[in-house]
Amino acid sequence: MESSFVTPQAPPGEALGAAVAPTVLVVDDERNIRRTLDLVLRGEGYEVIEAESGEQALEILANGGRPVNLAIIDLLLPGMGGLELLERIRRDEATKSLPVVAISGHATVHDAVKAIKLGAGDFFEKPVSRERVLVSVKNALYSSELARKVRDLEAELLARYEMIGRAPVMQKLYKEIDRVAPTKASVLITGESGTGKELVSRAIHRLSPRIAGPFVKVNCAAIPRELIESELFGHERGAFTGAQLRKRGFFEQAHGGTLFLDEIGDMEPSAQAKVLRALQSGEISRLGSERTLQVDVRVLAATNKDLSREVSAGRFREDLFFRLAVFPIRVPSLRERMEDIRPLAEAFMASFCKENGLKPKRIDPAVHAALERRSFPGNVRELKNVIERAAILSGDMVTIADLPEDPHASPFDDDLQAPEAPDPSEPMRTPPGPLPPSIENIPRTEGGRRLTLREFRDQAERRYIIEVLQSLDWNISRAAIVLGVERTNLHKKIRAYDIRRG
Repeated sequence: MESSFVTPQAPPGEALGAAVAPTVLVVDDERNIRRTLDLVLRGEGYEVIEAESGEQALEILANGGRPVNLAIIDLLLPGMGGLELLERIRRDEATKSLPVVAISGHATVHDAVKAIKLGAGDFFEKPVSRERVLVSVKNALYSSELARKVRDLEAELLARYEMIGRAPVMQKLYKEIDRVAPTKASVLITGESGTGKELVSRAIHRLSPRIAGPFVKVNCAAIPRELIESELFGHERGAFTGAQLRKRGFFEQAHGGTLFLDEIGDMEPSAQAKVLRALQSGEISRLGSERTLQVDVRVLAATNKDLSREVSAGRFREDLFFRLAVFPIRVPSLRERMEDIRPLAEAFMASFCKENGLKPKRIDPAVHAALERRSFPGNVRELKNVIERAAILSGDMVTIADLPEDPHASPFDDDLQAPEAPDPSEPMRTPPGPLPPSIENIPRTEGGRRLTLREFRDQAERRYIIEVLQSLDWNISRAAIVLGVERTNLHKKIRAYDIRRG
């Protein structure tokens, strides 16, 4: 009888497109069957390895000289049966994704069904047909290749949305995500633009029971006012001018998964009321329809606005605010996690080079130091843009010269490099005419040169830090509060100015 367990046929030659011919392991105790399969497969360009028992097949898979791309297994083997061999293959981490085709001359329908449940891609009976064998093998290899590509894409996607950071504020954020992700609670994610609020929402979805469902992102600020309700809840044909077809809204698309409402603070009041209803009852209505639809959606919302202030100003519904903020999460700015700038920069550089086919580039330590002195009001997004531009301009190593100018730098502060030191062979340049007595009293270096503005400021800052530390018995945490800086930044200044307790 012919089996019904046949996958759609792969495009001709698709499975054989690799530079190296696929290797097929044939496991059968009948020598004539192994011989027949060997002739059929080798005639189409496959490599073949033979095994006459399940035990020999496991030994080949564990210690074979070349990797096996597919196995054809007889279900009725002496000793270890074919079903047991298939179970052993699926339990082993190294072979669990190996495509398998099952064959048999006397197996029951129950055996065939069990083989398919254990992961066999197809099943057919002996005597073997040449066309049947080739179709099954080609389809199994094609399906295996598609599955591998999906796994690679998933891994690439996870890497793209990976959250990077070891700062204490990030450790606190990770714990909050771990706690809320397994629940059904709505989450309001706040933080400045560019801090990574979408990454937080994707992490919550990935760690939730809804991971198999869709993740639908909606930028509320990017949708025109007259279309927001149609986009969120869908519409029927003829609901308004231009509605020629029925459309499913974002709530319907996210059924069984997660709906991420980005820039929720910019949502129109009329849409806010419908979102509140959907959150409370799980029901929505398409525009132009009186019928209600039941949806199972977890809503995550994000904004860079102070929603409590928006509520006070009457621009945001208070009841919706409290419904969304069941579990509020604040994403820290980059200024609060300056110690993460270095690993972020390295990760962005590696990702950019890989995506654009460039050789890996190193980053000069001086570049890291310069980046840590920047303010980055655009947060992680701005840092990523800076790194990508530097990658384009640089050679094998990114240097200070490859960094774009800091548009946020004070005109009195050169954050990228120190002033050029004067040539000691040249006489000191002085303004024409006599100097005022007050300028003559300006502090000088040991070489007699008057201090630059940068040098004078650094000296004054160093003295003040030392005075504060001494007055607080070198309590770094308290000194940071008095100085109005982050504790990690104070540690960096102490190292940069070589301040030591003595």
